[in-house]
Amino acid sequence: MTGATENQAPDPGGKVAVVIVAAGRGARAGQTDGPKQYQRIGGRAVIARVIDIFLAHPLIGRIVVAIHTEDRELFQQAVGTDADRVTAIAGGATRQDSVRLGLQALRSYAPDKVLIHDAARPFVDMDLIDRTIAAIGEREGALPALPVADTLKRESETGMVGETVPRSGLHTAQTPQGFPFLAIMTMHEQAYNSGKSDFTDDASIAEWMQMPVKLVPGSPDNVKLTWARDIAMAHQRLSSERTHFPDIRTGNGYDVHAFEPGDHVTLCGVAIPHDRKLSGHSDADVGLHALTDALLATCGAGDIGTHFPPSDPQWKGAASRIFVEHAARLVRERGGRIANADITLICEAPRVGPHREAMTSVLSQMLGISAERISVKATTNEKLGFVGREEGIAAIATASVVFPGEVPE
Repeated sequence: MTGATENQAPDPGGKVAVVIVAAGRGARAGQTDGPKQYQRIGGRAVIARVIDIFLAHPLIGRIVVAIHTEDRELFQQAVGTDADRVTAIAGGATRQDSVRLGLQALRSYAPDKVLIHDAARPFVDMDLIDRTIAAIGEREGALPALPVADTLKRESETGMVGETVPRSGLHTAQTPQGFPFLAIMTMHEQAYNSGKSDFTDDASIAEWMQMPVKLVPGSPDNVKLTWARDIAMAHQRLSSERTHFPDIRTGNGYDVHAFEPGDHVTLCGVAIPHDRKLSGHSDADVGLHALTDALLATCGAGDIGTHFPPSDPQWKGAASRIFVEHAARLVRERGGRIANADITLICEAPRVGPHREAMTSVLSQMLGISAERISVKATTNEKLGFVGREEGIAAIATASVVFPGEVPE
């Protein structure tokens, strides 16, 4: 069982991968309408929130999600278009086995580091991920943890207090736990071959194999949803946050390119046969260039020339989807969610209508949003100006992005 991976964002330098464990049944949560990772909190599935945060992190490359064999449809419904940006595999009978299978799925990718995270922890944040990645060494793992604050009591055989356990030096473990990839994969394989299947987390396997694991500060918000009450409280927390006025931003973009001799034009990522092509340093896709500027405008990130200077030879002939995906990634890194994109192509020829569906499909993949949130339109210039004289094509794009929090005063 695999999901499409061709749309996975390219890795920046360090090759950090993630295994998300989501094959459990969540019996303790007492849910009758599906496992807890698929319950909705604040309007979205728990697992969708987890995947979102890792997709948005600039250091994360490949993401593998271990799901139950019976949950494929649940997973697709919960995650939506993000399902095409991760690899879903069939998990095992235990958490430990699901992690092992997830690591195996990353073998050909061979990341330098891997994070292992429980799908039932939807409040993991960027800072915690940063701390964990930074603490992973060549021969040591990293474990986010919090010092135990409560007094601990050991129960006697009669159900009475047997003794008080000193809490000094004790911590509660969280995820994501991080490790050098080859080392933790080898440890999991050795545990499996030894018949050991009772490890409750990956730091325990590292401890068994005598790998040092560094403690890093966890987050009190990074709670694991275990009981039905946890899910209800998480929903209440997020619903309360949603009562704040959202920060909705709209960006505009405009681009124009002249014709030159050629046999096709590329518009909104689709090659269309034509008696000329558009002149430009990249593939001169006016629709995607305008959209890139619109997305960058929503987070104050400059314009397309700031990130991809036409004077830089590496962008000669480049596919413009690179520019759009880069801008969309910057939006997500800043906490934004793309709500919709609207592109108007202004040209006398070629005809855009027959290619609109293909353009919408390509844009949906680039932006990670559903087709219903995308509009591609075309109009002529009534034979007026350079467009009317068929000297070139222009495009106007508008993007709306929702950021968390209140609108600043």
